[in-house]
Amino acid sequence: MKAIIPVAGAGTKLRPHTYTQPKALIPLAGKTVLSIIVDQLKEAGINEYIFIVGYLGDKIQDYVKNTYPDIEAHFVYQNDRQGIGHAVRLTRNIVGSDEIMIVLGDTICEYNVRDVISNPSSMIGVKKVDDPRNFGVAEMDGDQDITHVVEKPQIPKSNLALVGIYKITEPDLLFQCLDANIKGGIKTHGEFSITDALDCMIKKGARFKAFKVDSWFDCGRKETLLESNATFLKKFNSRTEQCPQFENTVLIQPVSVGKNCTIKNSIIGPNVTIGDNTEIDYSIVKSSIIGSFSTLYDIVLDYSLIGSDTTIRGETRTLNIGDNTDIDLG
Repeated sequence: MKAIIPVAGAGTKLRPHTYTQPKALIPLAGKTVLSIIVDQLKEAGINEYIFIVGYLGDKIQDYVKNTYPDIEAHFVYQNDRQGIGHAVRLTRNIVGSDEIMIVLGDTICEYNVRDVISNPSSMIGVKKVDDPRNFGVAEMDGDQDITHVVEKPQIPKSNLALVGIYKITEPDLLFQCLDANIKGGIKTHGEFSITDALDCMIKKGARFKAFKVDSWFDCGRKETLLESNATFLKKFNSRTEQCPQFENTVLIQPVSVGKNCTIKNSIIGPNVTIGDNTEIDYSIVKSSIIGSFSTLYDIVLDYSLIGSDTTIRGETRTLNIGDNTDIDLG
């Protein structure tokens, strides 16, 4: 089985951070969004991956090669972003006739990956939501078979949202449907949707089972990213217990501190992730993500997202600052 991970999106909802950093590489509880996804799949036995890259794709390639030298990694460029369906279509020659797992690169879910892989059926991950109009939606019969999927319906007939995880046992049929939709110009909301291709497969007789995920973390916006950071810091608590002692500093767990950091005269935590080679002095930081190679002096941060290579001096409360920034608030 091969895993396809589309990470070509520009991450517009996380700007200014995604001007210089792919959203899949934003720090999260001592890891990255992408590494949490890949680690899940690796632990379940998948060792061959197809990363669909585009915007800042060289950073994705470098990260994967350095972090996962033991996996078989392919990189496919989607230079013209026309939707997830269009992106997946670009992988056809690499996929061949192998079964595939498609996992969107900005969404983290908790589920039994091994059970999904070992199931003989094609499967789609779902989660009940209060308002499904902003998601793909699955309609089901009494046997847990999916009878119809539709992208962002105005009048949903179900509250089961598609979470962005698809296991396909008939890849040839998937690519036939993608080809037909692209050739016919069949778009939804201006894009070639993977949802439309899956619905095409169902209409042609493919059988899809639904599996419900335990948790679903959307890491595409600042608010949900910070909430996800807090959740995963608690989940990866064994990592935070290894934090070193810092001069005249209190760490209120859970906290994740990167390598080669210098922290003095500060209170850090709870729910804080700090990237590598960052310096913090005379500051209070809680419920925030701080990028690598940043400098914070005499600052109070709460519920903030700070990019890499950033310098901040002064006092404030809530910030959303991208990379390579120098701010003096004194």
